[in-house]
Amino acid sequence: MHPTARRLALLSVPVLTVAGAMLPAARGAAAPVPGTITRSAAAGPRPAVHEAADTTTEQRTVGKFWTVARMEAAEPLDVPGTGDRHFAAAITGARVSSRTSGSSWTAGGTVAKTTGRVFFTVTAGPDAGRNASCSGTAVTSANKSVVITAGHCVKLNGAFHANWVFVPGYDRGDRPDGTWPAATLLTTSQWNSGENMDYDVAAAVVAPQGGRSLTDAVGGQGVAFNRPRGRQTYAFGYPAGGQYDGSRLVYCGGRTFDDFLGSQDQGLSCGMTGGASGGPWFADFDPSTGTGVLTSVNSFKYGFAPSWMFGPYFGAEAEAVYNAAQKTSLT
Repeated sequence: MHPTARRLALLSVPVLTVAGAMLPAARGAAAPVPGTITRSAAAGPRPAVHEAADTTTEQRTVGKFWTVARMEAAEPLDVPGTGDRHFAAAITGARVSSRTSGSSWTAGGTVAKTTGRVFFTVTAGPDAGRNASCSGTAVTSANKSVVITAGHCVKLNGAFHANWVFVPGYDRGDRPDGTWPAATLLTTSQWNSGENMDYDVAAAVVAPQGGRSLTDAVGGQGVAFNRPRGRQTYAFGYPAGGQYDGSRLVYCGGRTFDDFLGSQDQGLSCGMTGGASGGPWFADFDPSTGTGVLTSVNSFKYGFAPSWMFGPYFGAEAEAVYNAAQKTSLT
């Protein structure tokens, strides 16, 4: 745990909220999860790989599971074992400036097709069996099938989620480009073993639908790693708490800053709430086309700072997750 984060915990200051949900800075090592492969780090960062719906039959079953009613009922994640800690969405007394609260994206473009809601069933902790939602992004990749999201949107409390799907372009319940079940889920070794917020990054490799791969259907955003900090950035997501209901794409914009409180992450003035987790942060974003370069994702908030969103720095570990995902075969 980062020394500052440890001091905050000892002082009983509300620690972190995952795009709203309270989390400790790191958990103890989790037991291996069946179907998960954590490779040796001897040759550099090696992500954890979990086989999800990797057969046609399983993918069909997962696709049918997500009815309109289930999607509408899905809520942002709750974090087990956090007592009075809540999603920022549940902190009804928090004041968020209208300038940073997040606005509906109405300009269309590539971002409206490549960003989507993520749905899954929690498999561990007090909320096991509950359906929940996050956000994610279709990105360019060798296999044309990669979605980037947050680590806690694929695994939490030591176990990978089930029934994982990506719905690009989700709009008030409509699924204009279909529902894409994950065949494989990947995350950093640090998130896999200790749920460390500095490495809260994940990818999903989704199965083709109707004979087409994901980015053939909706396009893909570029991804970059080891970029300079403090860049002008746009963040997107589908917040589903507080004043939001998960029905529309929301965005914030501003210059990032280093987290001086308890992580190695970057911050952005943004009041999006739970459900926005995993949504993209873009550098070099062009509002006229809706294209940019993905450099982070919505990850967490401090409970006492609801106007700040934090996202992990995309370094070697995030790059390893992306590379492993784009090399994953779907045949």
